[in-house]
Amino acid sequence: MPATVGRRMDRLAPVHRGTRGIDRRTVVRTGIVAAVAYAAWLAIGAFGRPYNFFDMKIYHGAVVWWASGHELYDFIAPSTTLGFTYPPFAGLVMLPMSWLPVDAAGLLNALASIAALAVVLAALLRPIVDRLGWPLWFTVGIATPMALAIEPSRETLGYGQVNLLLFALIMADLIGLRWRAKRGTHHDTADSALARFVYSGIWAGVGIGLATAVKLTPALFVAYLMITRQWRAAMTAIGTTIAVTLGTFALVGEESRTYFSTVLWQTERVGAADMTANQSLAGLLARLYDSIETPGLLWLAFSVLMLALGLSRAASARADGDELTAFTLVGLTANVISPISWSHHLVFVIPAIIVLADAAVRRREASRGLLPRVTGTPATSGVPPLRPPIWYPTLTGVRHGVGALTLYLLFLISPIWPYEHQLPEVSHYQDGLFGALMENSLAIALIALVAALPWRPGAEPAFYHDRLVRTAQLTARR
Repeated sequence: MPATVGRRMDRLAPVHRGTRGIDRRTVVRTGIVAAVAYAAWLAIGAFGRPYNFFDMKIYHGAVVWWASGHELYDFIAPSTTLGFTYPPFAGLVMLPMSWLPVDAAGLLNALASIAALAVVLAALLRPIVDRLGWPLWFTVGIATPMALAIEPSRETLGYGQVNLLLFALIMADLIGLRWRAKRGTHHDTADSALARFVYSGIWAGVGIGLATAVKLTPALFVAYLMITRQWRAAMTAIGTTIAVTLGTFALVGEESRTYFSTVLWQTERVGAADMTANQSLAGLLARLYDSIETPGLLWLAFSVLMLALGLSRAASARADGDELTAFTLVGLTANVISPISWSHHLVFVIPAIIVLADAAVRRREASRGLLPRVTGTPATSGVPPLRPPIWYPTLTGVRHGVGALTLYLLFLISPIWPYEHQLPEVSHYQDGLFGALMENSLAIALIALVAALPWRPGAEPAFYHDRLVRTAQLTARR
């Protein structure tokens, strides 16, 4: 037997190791996870900014003020001009933290956000690691600190923001759609009625509805669900938002009237459009024009273009069986077209990095003739593995891998802050063209992702799952 064949047979044969060998491998992997976590901590210190729960102090002060009998939206944080800007439902959700010291509230929010991110990453990475044969705990253990180190996550935790929690609510609906598409599988054999309800996915849309009631920008996901004719999830999201909003109105009618009649339209409450932290299209245009205000008609024209592009590409990604990329495109589009998208809002770059990295791996597998069967098709179903339809060059997938690495490093280093400028004292062109590019680099990356983020056909379809399997089986018989 040739040596190469022998080595292959060794890899295929069952490997019997003692407890000592398994423990050694676990110890090594645990050490790697610890090393990555420590490196992420150092990166936050090197590239992050000083954090002191600045936004949490505003939220905490506002709900303490409100709990003491004052009007919620009359609160102005000491030494600032900033007040509470979220809908009144968010105020009700945050009201219990008025019983805690502000630092304890910030720490509790950080722990909940980290836990939510870890759960989301486990759900998003599960299909990938199952395909590659990697341990899920090890992959998530590495991915979580790496995700926490980049700009949106560290800013969210440091300022006491809620973006990772809203991200988890939205991505929960993605998982619900996946589970609903797999009805009739082993999930139907769950022991309890609650488990069967959860795995049925019929609740998909609740997360988007709650996120929209807390912060209005997730409403774009409702538009996406309607465009792609996911009517049940769309109606669930709309119904959840309306029910929560009406319920809040019944409880705190005065604050609800104030918010929807006045506060919602006071865009100046959150800051000037040209501030460096605003990495939306509106912020980009304001800085390019070296103006505190965004050129309105130009912003509107480009926003409509980006909206159409983002939603159409999301619908195409879904039609090709990649709901994760579809959701990612919608989230990135919301960041681009929103008048204000602070750098801590940009959490959808996390799944964008995952999509790019997986696209690189999948293309490399395809070039070697290792494309998997249709997602969810068991090896015993008679459906043969898909083969690459054309010849793939040796470097297949490299550009996607480089794209994933570049995107990660960009948001890790976050070059906007060394070139931060504030009108009217300092022009945004103070450091020349290079400085202007760096100050707008995250916004430029978002626009590029909306226009060019690839999707992975058949990767993890959240629709007509059974039809995909039947089509593959019929094709194999022919």
